[in-house]
This record gives sequence, structure tokens and C-alpha cells, in this order.
Amino acid sequence: MLKKEKEIQDKDLEIIEGEFININRSKVTNVEGGHIEMQQVCALSIDGERINTAQSAALMLRGTEISMDHGVSMATFAGNTNINNSFLPVSVKVKNSSALVVLANKVEGNLTTLLDLKTTVALGAVAGGLFGLLMLFRRK
Repeated sequence: MLKKEKEIQDKDLEIIEGEFININRSKVTNVEGGHIEMQQVCALSIDGERINTAQSAALMLRGTEISMDHGVSMATFAGNTNINNSFLPVSVKVKNSSALVVLANKVEGNLTTLLDLKTTVALGAVAGGLFGLLMLFRRK
């Protein structure tokens, strides 16, 4: 069985389709495929069975299994998700997933977070206070 693999780097493209797609440092309008890997990519729509993103941004992600690390997605629809240090402002549909912090309007499914809302706010307040204190000492 032949594997059709596409590797793309440093390009601006409209539509990409394939079974195995690897995209690096590019801008894409639409990606459709089986296994999609992206690093430092900006995309409008991504649709695939298995999607791995690192330092990428997408308007919409839709797939069976999605792994996102240091990314942004406006809407994510998946059966299995693994979200690390990412921003998801719209609803999330997940099954048995985990994340460090989730910023979402609505979460459907079983999602385990390391930091809850109160802990995140407290951690942000302490970090902001320490930063402000250091800036005051720096001026003197």
C-alpha cells in the first residue's frame, strides 16, 4: 500500500488535501486529510482524522483526535482532544481529555483541568503583584 505524504514549508496555500500532511511555517486556507501535523501554521479550516498542532492558529478544527500545544483555535470539535497551553474561546466538545487551563464559553464532555478558575485567577493576581513590585524596585 502506497502512502501519499505531503510536506509543505514556508508557503501560502489555498487548499491542501492528502492522507499524510506535514505543514511548517505556512499560511493555509483549508486543510483536509487523514493525519495532519502542523508547526507554526495559520489556517482557516482544518478537517482530519488525527490532527497534531504546535504553535499554530486555526479558526476551526474538526477531527476524531486532536492534539494542540501552544495554539489558538476559535472552535474545536473532536472526539478525543489533548490541549496544552492553548486558547479556545468557543465551545469545546471532548471525550476523556485533559488540559492545563481551558478558556471556553461552553465545554461538553469529560475534560480534566490542572488549574480551576479560582486557582488561575489567584495565580494571575500573585504574578501580577510580583511583577508590579519588581517594577517599583527597578525604578528606584
